[in-house]
Amino acid sequence: MTAVIDPTCALATVSGADLLVPLVQGGSSGYANFDLAASAPALTQVTDRISQLLPYYASVHRGAGYASRISTECYEASRGAVARFLDAGDDQVVVFTRNTTDALNLLAGCVPGETVVLDIEHHANFLPWTARGRRVVRAAGTVEETIRAVIGELCSKPTALLAVTGASNVTGEVLPLARLATIAHQCGARILVDAAQLAPHRRISLRESGIDYLAFSGHKLYAPFGAGVLVGRRDWLDAAEPYLAGGGAVREVGTARVDWAAAPQRHEAGSPNVLGAAAIAAACDALAAIDATELVAHERFLADRLRDGLAAVPGVDLVRIWSDSPDTVGIVCFTVAGYAPGQVAAYLSAEHAIGVRDGRFCAHPLLSRLGLDAALRASIGLGTTVADVDRLVTAIATLVDHGPTWTYAATDGHWNPVPETRPLTPDSRAGAAPCLLG
Repeated sequence: MTAVIDPTCALATVSGADLLVPLVQGGSSGYANFDLAASAPALTQVTDRISQLLPYYASVHRGAGYASRISTECYEASRGAVARFLDAGDDQVVVFTRNTTDALNLLAGCVPGETVVLDIEHHANFLPWTARGRRVVRAAGTVEETIRAVIGELCSKPTALLAVTGASNVTGEVLPLARLATIAHQCGARILVDAAQLAPHRRISLRESGIDYLAFSGHKLYAPFGAGVLVGRRDWLDAAEPYLAGGGAVREVGTARVDWAAAPQRHEAGSPNVLGAAAIAAACDALAAIDATELVAHERFLADRLRDGLAAVPGVDLVRIWSDSPDTVGIVCFTVAGYAPGQVAAYLSAEHAIGVRDGRFCAHPLLSRLGLDAALRASIGLGTTVADVDRLVTAIATLVDHGPTWTYAATDGHWNPVPETRPLTPDSRAGAAPCLLG
């Protein structure tokens, strides 16, 4: 049965949903956040769980006190929540990291051979694979042509790993991951998916898809408490040197030898981020409770409305990698003729209280191949509404029709209103940032 949705409403409640921010021309407005692909606000379920856990925060694994027991149980239970959320296999373990970049660098030290990547990747999934050999496949104009190029590279010589994005952080386009997993396995390789942009938008089953390794960040999954996740097959993780050498990663230490623990503890030396792990678990539980069909329908309605609205504005061009993408998450990349992306972003923020991302999105090879020095990115999430989308489209149309009402200048590559009338330091005045520093 098709899910019935109310697209005018947010799908979930996030912190900052009622945030008021100052405008450069005076007054204030509710903040419309379209920069969720960079960092998403916390779900209320996440902040509630952290509030409950904070009084019990204590050392993990090595404390006999009651608070330590609670923290340890919560930390280990968080692994189970992540494993359930991703439908992980019995031979796959959950390692908590700082973020996706940290997770991918960890895995890079475990891969026993060369890795094949696409040139569309975020730097986090492009740079770490050089130590044992990285081979880059140039994405073609269609997904089908790109897959054929991947097959050709995988078959050309022995390959340990195919590392691909789950959804492009620039355009939101999604590759057929289950198909790529089958191809990788047929060529004798394993597959890693950078799911930083996919996990907040789509359900992922590691069992059904055949994905061997997957990484994502809590701060993009509505759990911004400094933790990330690497989930994957145990054998490589158990055979590799520990990511960090220290307490918690060992069974026994002598003056001449060390007996390292098995994964996941092998790669989690030091005091773990208990609150970050608990936050990710809470976000996984909250997302799992939302009907998957409703989640996709809500996002597609808003994303289609945004794309159609922007495409109707003269001079606005939408950016895509492929002409035959099978799916796209709620990320819309675009340019506005006659305006630098940074200038547009500054205008949206200063005059309309709208936050978007501008630049090259840590995907320099892709932007260069698309012939762009920079672009704009608007990303949709659980807290986005139709009113937010319409505000963004209207603001862009107003810019094209009438220009900005304020002056903007670039200094060291960053665009700012001149003069800047908004308080940009912690301040307790109404409409300004609250005093958070004490």
